[in-house]
Amino acid sequence: MGPLSRVDGGLPAAPAPPPRQAETDAQVVQLWLHGRPERTQREYRREAARFLAHVATPLPTVTLGDVQAFADTLAHLAPASQARILNTVRSLCRFALGIGYLRFNVAAPVKPPKVKDILAERILPEGEVYRLLHAAEGWDRRNSAMLLLAYGGGLRASELVGLCWRDLQGRDAGQGQATVLGKGGKTRAVLLPATVWRRVQALGPGAPDDPVFLSHVGGALSTVQAWRIVRKAARAAGIALDVSPHWLRHAHASHALDRGAPISLVQATLGHASVATTGRYLHARPSESSGKYLGLGEL
Repeated sequence: MGPLSRVDGGLPAAPAPPPRQAETDAQVVQLWLHGRPERTQREYRREAARFLAHVATPLPTVTLGDVQAFADTLAHLAPASQARILNTVRSLCRFALGIGYLRFNVAAPVKPPKVKDILAERILPEGEVYRLLHAAEGWDRRNSAMLLLAYGGGLRASELVGLCWRDLQGRDAGQGQATVLGKGGKTRAVLLPATVWRRVQALGPGAPDDPVFLSHVGGALSTVQAWRIVRKAARAAGIALDVSPHWLRHAHASHALDRGAPISLVQATLGHASVATTGRYLHARPSESSGKYLGLGEL
């Protein structure tokens, strides 16, 4: 007998749905959030609560009209915010379908608005990055080393604050290596230039499981503290933009490509799953334009 049994000798019966893994919306949300980074859990939980409060009915009884009505309540927000919230709802419903809590993904037909790619607006010129790095030098050794590592290694904020001393190893020619737990639980090794390695090593040595970047009250820095450090350095450097640690990662990618780094090397250093993601930096700051071939110099 195959996987499909026959009913009364006729057509095969449909395969049985997967057993339900949850009995309530709260259980679904808890399973959906399991294992995600703390900051992601906070954001997803907030948006899920907003959606469930609006529909005011258990997920299995939510209709497409309910989801569309919820989407309409977001019209006053920026397109990026609307897209983030709707994608969160779509993710929740997709997960609920996968564990057998829903019969179909009622949110799938609701498309989030198109969002303008603002990557180019978040890439600081080299001069501004160096001003930011120099601004922190006489302020705090820990902060200075962390900012230099964020730029020189292209690390995310969570990767920076998650580093322990056992993750660091010396390499030839005065260089170093950081073993990083990145997005999606993927581990990668990042080779650090000698300048970065010396600055980080000056903070130690610490016990193998001690955080590299300690808070002043003990324990590792939080990602929120890392954001505050970057913004403080940006203000000290006279940069009025709302700079975050990820801006230094953007700058690493863009500046390395500008200086001739192979795109595959930048992809590996930053831990991008696809070279297409890294390629966004080439499109964000093009070095050529067909406009240069026009006769505009004659005007």
